[in-house]
This record gives sequence, structure tokens and C-alpha cells, in this order.
Amino acid sequence: MTRAKEGIEKAKIVADAINETLREAYSNNAKGTADYAARVIEFSGANTNAAFDFLAQLVSVKSPSEILQLSITHGRKSFETTTSQNRELWELARKVATETAEPLKKGFASTLPKAA
Repeated sequence: MTRAKEGIEKAKIVADAINETLREAYSNNAKGTADYAARVIEFSGANTNAAFDFLAQLVSVKSPSEILQLSITHGRKSFETTTSQNRELWELARKVATETAEPLKKGFASTLPKAA
């Protein structure tokens, strides 16, 4: 086999390996992004329900002090929930980034020496 044909064959092998690496990374990213979006939708529903519950409770109060106490309680719960949700979304985003980068890291580490 001539050097040119060897070079072309080597380039094809490397291109196939890179394509497979990118396919795996994209697949991981797509799955992780779908998981993230599902959690955001779930959190939105829970937050909407909490807001309606607050409004329903607010309608039944009889004094300004009850309104104040209910508002304080709702605000605290809302803050705690939002903090927890943000923490979970942050962790999920980190996981998606790691799972997307891992095949790239491994793939290119094994493919680049083949290209040389």
C-alpha cells in the first residue's frame, strides 16, 4: 500500500473515531438536557400550585396580622424551595456537562495518538 493510501486510511479511522465520540457526547447531552427540562417543568408546576395555595389561604384570613404571618411563612417556604430547586438544577447541569465532556475527553485522548 502506498503512503498516500495509508494516510487516507488513517484519516478515515480517525474521522470515524471522532464521529463516534461526538455522537456519544451529543447523545449524553441530549438526554441530560431533556432531564433538566423535565425538572424545570416539574418545579414550575409545584411553584404554581404553591402560589395558588397561598392565594387560597390569603382569601380566608380575617386580620392584617394573619396576612402578615401568612406572607412571612409563604415567603420563607418559597425561599427554601427555590434554594433547593436551584441547587438541584445546578447539580443536574454539572452532571450533564460532565457526562457530555467525558466521551470527548476519552475519545480525543485515544484518537489523537492514532492521527500522529
